[in-house]
Amino acid sequence: MSPRPASPAREPARRAVAPPALDAGVQALLERAARLEKHPLARLITLVEQEHDAGRAGRAALFRHLAAHAGDYPLRARVIGITGTPGSGKSTLIGRLALELLGGDGAARVAVLAIDPSSAESGGALLGDRVRTHFPVGERRIFFRSQATDGDLGGMGRRTFAVTRLLRHLFDFVFVETVGIGQSEIEVTALADLTALVLQPLAGDHVQFLKAGVMEVPDLFVINKCDEAVLARRSLHELRAALNTARIGRAAHPIFRTSALHGTGIAELADYLRKTARRPDAASLRRRERHFLTRAVAERYGRFGVEELQRVLATSPDRGRHASYEELEDAALEAIRGRIRPRDAGA
Repeated sequence: MSPRPASPAREPARRAVAPPALDAGVQALLERAARLEKHPLARLITLVEQEHDAGRAGRAALFRHLAAHAGDYPLRARVIGITGTPGSGKSTLIGRLALELLGGDGAARVAVLAIDPSSAESGGALLGDRVRTHFPVGERRIFFRSQATDGDLGGMGRRTFAVTRLLRHLFDFVFVETVGIGQSEIEVTALADLTALVLQPLAGDHVQFLKAGVMEVPDLFVINKCDEAVLARRSLHELRAALNTARIGRAAHPIFRTSALHGTGIAELADYLRKTARRPDAASLRRRERHFLTRAVAERYGRFGVEELQRVLATSPDRGRHASYEELEDAALEAIRGRIRPRDAGA
């Protein structure tokens, strides 16, 4: 009796490859950063700012670890965007607000992320906002970091969003100070939970305030450098006139008059931020991730890359609703690279 032919071997089921765990050294940095050690936190920020493949893998592992240990690293921070024209005193104002927030709560933690423009010629940046922001020596509850724009428009840097994602897990308030170009800085509204436009007295009449959509940026207004009462009142009336013109039938946003030099109005503004700034819900965070992922893909691959990202989201709606930033980033890059033909592949 001839032997029965052997049946073809079944192909083993493909198992999902588990993502790599967080490197022990990075985990140690995270634990020390949670204890408000500044040097480990600075190294973590450098990790999430990296854009090459190895850096993205390390960033993905870090954020997976944070999500898996939400009890130890909850999303606690409220991100407050501070924008306005150069010379309005944003850096000094943030310094006074940070100290006021710390003084009102012995357990509060404040981080400041200051964005400086990069030179079009050298590519470097001064990163000089730290000079204007004075914090007590040895105060562990305040962390300051400067970041260059790397030529990006919109008042923020290319990796600002990634850094704020990390800082949300470690601080209660995160101030993001934009470059200070004023009328074109609208990207901060997609990042921050609350945005303040800082002005100085006699910054312009109400027509100037209305130009280029300035009124669409902030949730509140701050007239800073109100050291002279007459000029401060005049600027207040001009701003209110502009708001009445621009927002007919809409609730006016609050206006604060402050003096970082004398401390006038600082306590009132800090109290407003405590009570009004809200931590975003999961759906809001997901929308922000999609926004900045689309922006990052567009900067690197243009319209072609954005179309591939949209195709990924359209072919798997469930993944689009629940996948993390890094998972969607990997899927988009895989799709993009799969359609880019190597140069040596021939016609």
